[in-house]
Amino acid sequence: MIMWGGIIGIEFFNHWYLTLAGILFVFILWKCYRKVESTDTIPYGKKYYILQTVQLLIGIWFIIGGIRGGLGFTKGRPISGRTAKDYITRPLEANLVMNTPFSVMRTMGKKTFPVYEYFTDRKQMERIYSPVHTLDGLERGVPDTCNVVILLMEGFGREYSGLLNTSCKETGYMPFLDSLMQQSLTFQYSFANGRSSIDGLAATFSGLPMFIESFYSSHAALNLISSVAGELKNVGYYTSFFHGAKKVSLGISSQMRASGFAQCLALEDYDNPEHYDGHWEIWDEEYLQYFSKQLSVQPEPFISGIFTLTSHHPFRIPAKYQNRFKEGSLPIHKSIQYTDYALQCFFESASKEPWFERTLFVITGDHTNMSACDVYQTDKGRFEVPIVFYHPTDTIFRGVRQEIAQQIDIMPTVLGYVGYDRPYIAFGRDLLTTGPEDNFAVNYQNGVYQYFKDAYLLQFDGEQVIAFYNFVEDEMLKQNLLGKYPLIQQRMEEHLKAIVQQYMERMNGNELVIMR
Repeated sequence: MIMWGGIIGIEFFNHWYLTLAGILFVFILWKCYRKVESTDTIPYGKKYYILQTVQLLIGIWFIIGGIRGGLGFTKGRPISGRTAKDYITRPLEANLVMNTPFSVMRTMGKKTFPVYEYFTDRKQMERIYSPVHTLDGLERGVPDTCNVVILLMEGFGREYSGLLNTSCKETGYMPFLDSLMQQSLTFQYSFANGRSSIDGLAATFSGLPMFIESFYSSHAALNLISSVAGELKNVGYYTSFFHGAKKVSLGISSQMRASGFAQCLALEDYDNPEHYDGHWEIWDEEYLQYFSKQLSVQPEPFISGIFTLTSHHPFRIPAKYQNRFKEGSLPIHKSIQYTDYALQCFFESASKEPWFERTLFVITGDHTNMSACDVYQTDKGRFEVPIVFYHPTDTIFRGVRQEIAQQIDIMPTVLGYVGYDRPYIAFGRDLLTTGPEDNFAVNYQNGVYQYFKDAYLLQFDGEQVIAFYNFVEDEMLKQNLLGKYPLIQQRMEEHLKAIVQQYMERMNGNELVIMR
């Protein structure tokens, strides 16, 4: 309660003008409200009742016609959330059209995940796309022992990288990660599968994209699910997860335990209160050092994940570093630099440990955050995060590939690399055994599914394609190519429909694990 009270108090202070405006608005309403005492009498005669009846009938016509989407009932169905798409040019603008009472009435009592029947033949759908991963039969050297460390970095958007940016002038806020990427495998086009931290957790560790609603806050949250840790636990890996906030924060600890992490450590397990930021978590520098020490006492092989937090709003950093990092145009810029420095300190410590050279490190942002560059405020840019695979000794993890990668690819890539040989479910692909022809990414915002393939972005509202762009040549997504490339568009639409239907059926049917 104290933690949330502090957050609310800070928000009142940060947005003081809105707070004052709200108080003023309530005061005006109070002053303007008064009971009206009328001495007039209403003539309840024949003329009155006829007039009121006519007004009632006209009102009924307008109300029903408006609800159904046309005064002449021409649309034949009630308006819904997707009707907002008729009045916007970009999905992120939908919230300007929608209103809370309508959204509540339209969704009350409805299942989170609708049942789509794009394919009636399940085998045909599975030939087009299946999230079930089995042995691919490819010959590939598998390390004798390989530890895995996955670092999910709060708010680390691609925009803040000097290495990955060519069109954004204000950048370079993660110099250490930029230097590490030059010794790692990364991708020219890499995407988050959601817009919140819990979406990033589900995508990165369990291979689940966010469609309609965040998995962990949906009715399907009680479904059996796996994770990269849950699968590796089956073959003897020690599994652990760390985050520096309280265990109840965002439900992270319970989510990670449910997905297969045997040990979940949080703020309550950290024994130095001096490193508490006074807001809601342990500073990243100290917590990443703690993380490194904990890894050194874990039995090998291990898989461990950590979720950093200091670069979260309100973007505070320790007082001793206030003058160390350069000022940017956004409050997040200093905290990104601080967490990048904390990451550097972590690798300096970890590199001295014997397990370091036997470990695959995966680094990605949970989602994007504040943006100072127009190209990262588009429907594409709002999902762009770095995805980095680093191994100190294996040179397979080197270079920048001109491909699409996404968070849900991390689980299949890790399991494939360590030689995991059991079937499992994840909605991404193994980036090491599949080629550019298999690349794709999916995400969802405001009622629109987005599907990236090769150089194209397709936007689909669940019933029809509403936009089609060449995002490589048209970074700002200004030229809608809908209908210009029918064969490419059709193939992309078919693949996306198979992904979406598989997702909905498995969510509603509790089919997210392979039963053994």
